[in-house]
Amino acid sequence: MTYAKTELFQADQQEIAKIAKVLSHPARIAIIQLLARKQVCISGDISDELPLSRTTVSQHLNELKESGIIQGEVSGLNVCYCLDLKVVEHIKNLFGTFFEDTKNQAVGGCC
Repeated sequence: MTYAKTELFQADQQEIAKIAKVLSHPARIAIIQLLARKQVCISGDISDELPLSRTTVSQHLNELKESGIIQGEVSGLNVCYCLDLKVVEHIKNLFGTFFEDTKNQAVGGCC
């Protein structure tokens, strides 16, 4: 049996990988961009704007919500979703630091 052994990696490495996995689907990127443009959105509206079924959009919304990137609030039969700007800022800083450190360490490169 194979184990992922993620616990052997640093906490920031694990966090970056987890966020990257959530962001790895273009539908989730499109949802984030849509929520950023509209600022507040109802789940039915999201599926009207993407080339995906309502069920598929719902699954992607759940992934984004579990990661904390978006928040959802039940309002009658609908769920209103919006970006959690504190989490978005944290992700921006986390990836910014990662790429800046990587660039600084790779001065000169190999090719």
